[in-house]
Amino acid sequence: MKLNNMEVLRIATSGSVDDGKSTLIGRLLYDTNSIPQDKMEALHAASKRKGLDFTDLSLLTDGLVAEREQGITIDVAHIYFSTPTRKYIIADTPGHIEYTRNMVTGASNAQVSLILIDARKGIVEQTHRHFFIASLLRIPYLVVCVNKMDLVDYSQARFNQIVEDFQQLLDNSAFKDQEVKFIPISSLHGENVASHTGAINWYEGPALLEYLEQVSFDHQDSRHPARFPIQSVIRPKTAAHHDFRGFAGKVTSGHFSVGDEIISLPSGQKSKIKTIEQFEKQLNTAHARESVVITLEDEIDSSRGNMLVKTDNVAEQRKEISAYICWMDQQKLTAGKTYLLQHGINRVKAKVQQLHFVTDVTSYQEVTDKKEMGLNDIGKITLKTAAPIFADLYQENPANGAFILIDEFNNTTVAVGTVI
Repeated sequence: MKLNNMEVLRIATSGSVDDGKSTLIGRLLYDTNSIPQDKMEALHAASKRKGLDFTDLSLLTDGLVAEREQGITIDVAHIYFSTPTRKYIIADTPGHIEYTRNMVTGASNAQVSLILIDARKGIVEQTHRHFFIASLLRIPYLVVCVNKMDLVDYSQARFNQIVEDFQQLLDNSAFKDQEVKFIPISSLHGENVASHTGAINWYEGPALLEYLEQVSFDHQDSRHPARFPIQSVIRPKTAAHHDFRGFAGKVTSGHFSVGDEIISLPSGQKSKIKTIEQFEKQLNTAHARESVVITLEDEIDSSRGNMLVKTDNVAEQRKEISAYICWMDQQKLTAGKTYLLQHGINRVKAKVQQLHFVTDVTSYQEVTDKKEMGLNDIGKITLKTAAPIFADLYQENPANGAFILIDEFNNTTVAVGTVI
């Protein structure tokens, strides 16, 4: 993604309670000069009121009164900062098991998953859960920050033990090929956060911010197949544009160029792209996440909810879907229930045909004897839809392989899912 000609890297942070996520984020903001002077003064004053002899940077992100009273982060906060070369958006996700659904939604658009581990405690139950979710969502980069190294005397042996324990976790999971970067840090003292310090002189890798600055990603999503859901058909009723017919929407993934051969789904009619327009500009190519109007060389029957794809990679029309879902509602899911399935701009009725299993994310075991899914459960189901959707497998094209389930009676989002 680009914003003002600078790359934007999206990061999801997670960790157990008191692992130091809020302090780490505050430290990143502080070390990149992203905190206004008036807020710094307020932080100094708030820290003094708490009886601290240092500035508590965690107060910058734990802004809710309830959070400060309970000492836990209870919702997803989005924090913005930048360096001369890159902009960052951090989704600070909650650590408690009760907020797994918040963790999933906060991580859904991330390119980097940052998992914090308290050097004193090592890997705990929540570490398993955070790793499982990051891997399930196919987040490209996983960074494990072993925090509070100052409280274990910056012990290299302790750091190495945690790395070894995490590697065992990795080897026992279904995501053995996940690449992981391990960085020892002290958020409180700013060691190895934005730059190296002498306290961890045995560590020869990059500091956290140095690593994030080097992360490369394909912001135009060119590796994925081209998908363009039609949001509306543009037909101006003016004399100057009486024969204009364009299809407006946002490129979900891949890219489209003038002259590309396309197919409209579900009709199967073919044509070529005549023009790509964006406001008053004529584009040669439209990339993922760009909103454009596409005109075709031929008159074809397409309308809202249809999808334009390239002829060399056609999306499958699915009426039966196998999916991993994270259940987000107090009312439990059981086989036979019906919901509204929202995939992109399409919304269709869907029935739960089968609940295959619920995953125990601490042991990665598939519990097959469960008859229902409860709040924050993650498992596999099969859905039957009333009309086809044009979805890809999530692992092949995340942007077009995700959906949500909606309660058709109260319009509540009850689950997020990935097609498998």
